[in-house]
Amino acid sequence: MVDFLDELEACVPALRRYARALTRNIDHADDLVQDCLVRAISRRGLFRPRGPLRPWLFAILTNLHRNDRRSARRQGAPLSLDAVPDPAVPAPQPGHMALAELARAIETLPLDQKEALLLVTLEGLAYAEAAAILDIPLGTLMSRLGRARAALRGLTGAPAEPHLRTVK
Repeated sequence: MVDFLDELEACVPALRRYARALTRNIDHADDLVQDCLVRAISRRGLFRPRGPLRPWLFAILTNLHRNDRRSARRQGAPLSLDAVPDPAVPAPQPGHMALAELARAIETLPLDQKEALLLVTLEGLAYAEAAAILDIPLGTLMSRLGRARAALRGLTGAPAEPHLRTVK
């Protein structure tokens, strides 16, 4: 049987990846993961091992991020000088530009759509698992994913997904 702390440690890279995608700030993401781990360890007695530890940790991290965003909204966000581009820097390669455009587009999504999209696409979670982490019905998750993908297509100018034709 895998020890709680060993399983917790195995989840850290995925938690960091998800936190970095949510926050787009390495320092803030690391703080978020640390807070998540502290909360998980301190509330270890609340974990009911009906399944893997990973969804429980993702739910904790997601809730902590939501709380941070609510708190930041009340305080206002400071402008980071790192976010201001240096005009003397030449444009990066087209692939990097497309990735940066997609990252900016993801940032414009409403938080509920962004969370759903990142859990399914970045973390590769099954729809049911992502819905459980976000504490929403599966249909709601599917709707959020559909709206997020449609918004990203509109923001990035990507073509619409081809529809399957019925063969008669």
